[in-house]
Amino acid sequence: MSGLKRSLEIIAQDDTSTLLKVAFASSDHVLVDQHFGSTTQLVVYGVNPDQCQLLSVTQFAEISDSESEQKLAEKLTALENCIAVYSRACGASAVRRLLEQGVQPVKVADGAEVSELLDALQKELISGPSAWLAKAVRKNTLDFSRFNDLTVDRIQK
Repeated sequence: MSGLKRSLEIIAQDDTSTLLKVAFASSDHVLVDQHFGSTTQLVVYGVNPDQCQLLSVTQFAEISDSESEQKLAEKLTALENCIAVYSRACGASAVRRLLEQGVQPVKVADGAEVSELLDALQKELISGPSAWLAKAVRKNTLDFSRFNDLTVDRIQK
């Protein structure tokens, strides 16, 4: 039995080439309130210093504990091209597989709001990214000077 229930992808109206993809384990699209391994949904946004855009929502069906490897594999597939996944917790096996895939697991506190995390990520891109974020920007072959240009334009306005 497949653990994938349904997936919704948003058709982008604008150029998304400067957007970094980040995912959130969220049951309601508002709070990061789930453990990565048992999350029922992954909400993926594209973010750069100037914008945040919902890109996709993937829902997972309930599957038994004996199918946990399949469950993890489907979640990893849903994170294709993501640089990070924010969750309440993440098991050691999942952390290892995420890092192998180039996805940074980020553990957040109770009550963490997706909008606030996106805002903090944008501010970090503007002020200078942390080591993992700078590595993700380089890995995604995004021209970091494009972010700098966006930041200069934003400051001048």
